[in-house]
Amino acid sequence: MTELLQREGIPPGFLTATARSLHEVLPGPTLIRCPGEREPALLVTVLQHGNEDTGLLAIQALLREYAGRELPRRLVLFVANVAAARAGVRHLDGQADYNRSWPGTESEPSAETALMDSVMAALADVPLFAAIDVHNNTGSNPHYAAFNVLQRPVVQLARLFSNTMVLFERPRGVMTQAFTGRCPAVVLECGKVGNAAGTEHARAFIDACMNMESVPEDSLGPNEVDLFHTVAQVKVRPEGSFGFGPGAHTLSIDPDIDRHNFQELPSGTALGTLDGHLAEHLLVLDPRGEDVAQRFLVVDGGVLRLRRSVMPSMLTLDERVVRQDCLCYFMERLSEPI
Repeated sequence: MTELLQREGIPPGFLTATARSLHEVLPGPTLIRCPGEREPALLVTVLQHGNEDTGLLAIQALLREYAGRELPRRLVLFVANVAAARAGVRHLDGQADYNRSWPGTESEPSAETALMDSVMAALADVPLFAAIDVHNNTGSNPHYAAFNVLQRPVVQLARLFSNTMVLFERPRGVMTQAFTGRCPAVVLECGKVGNAAGTEHARAFIDACMNMESVPEDSLGPNEVDLFHTVAQVKVRPEGSFGFGPGAHTLSIDPDIDRHNFQELPSGTALGTLDGHLAEHLLVLDPRGEDVAQRFLVVDGGVLRLRRSVMPSMLTLDERVVRQDCLCYFMERLSEPI
C-alpha cells in the first residue's frame, strides 16, 4: 500500500519546488492542512496525474500571495502522485490511475484504491465548503469546468470558472464523484501544461472560493451557460495497432484531430482510417458502461466516420495518454434550465 502522509502547514521548500523536484519535499502522496479564518474547509487536489502541474503552480502562487497572513478559509490540499510527477508522466507503469481509484471505481482493488480510501477516512469528519480537482489537457481544449451532478450549487460554482461546462458520469472512480453529495465538487480543466493563463485562471478561481461566504444557489436559464453532457467515452482496444497519421497502423487517426475539440461535428465527419472491423479496435462506452460503438461510428470504405453529430472533447495526440486512458469523449449539448 502507498502510505498517505499528513502535514500541518506548508512544508519548507514546497512553494519553490517543481513537480519534478517535489519528491525532495514530500516523499509521497500528502494531505496538507492549513488553518484559515473561515470554515468549512476548501479541498483542493493537485497532481492526480503527474504530468499535469497547473494545479501545483496555481496553489503555490496562491500561498505565496498569502505569505505572512492567515488564509481567508481553511485549506486542505491533497498533493497526489508525487512519484509520477518526478518522472513527468501521467502515472507510472504498474500504477493505477489515481483519478480512477476513488470510491465508486470499477477498477480492481490496488495500492491506489487503498490510498484513496485513506484520504476519505482522513477527511471523514472534516466539513467541506467545496472540492476542487485541477487538471490539464494534452490536446487543444478551452478552459472548462466538469462535474457529476446537475445541481444548482455545483453548476454555480463551476460557472465561476467558466461558462463552458461538462456533466459526466464516466469515467468512474474520479475525485469529484467521491465527494458529490457532501459538497459541491468540480474539475477544472486548464488547457495544456505550460500555459501561464491556465495557472492564473486556476489560482484566481481557488482564491475566489477561499473568500466567498457561500456558493450561490440561484437557478440558471438555458442561455446563460454552455452546458454539455458526456454521452460516450472512446477507447482504443489495447491489442489494436494504432497511431496518428499515415503509417503501418491498422487504425490511423487524423494527426490534427484535436482541432475538433468542442466543435459540433456533423455526421459523416472523417476521423481517420481503419483497416478492419470497428469492434476489434475501438470501444465506445456509454454512461452505463455498454459498448455503443455502432451508434456513433461507422467504417465506410476504410474511412472511420461519425455516424451521428457529436461534439468531442479531450481529443489528444499523445499516444501514451490514449493507451492509458482514452482517445476522447463524445458530448451533446444540454439546453434545459438548471
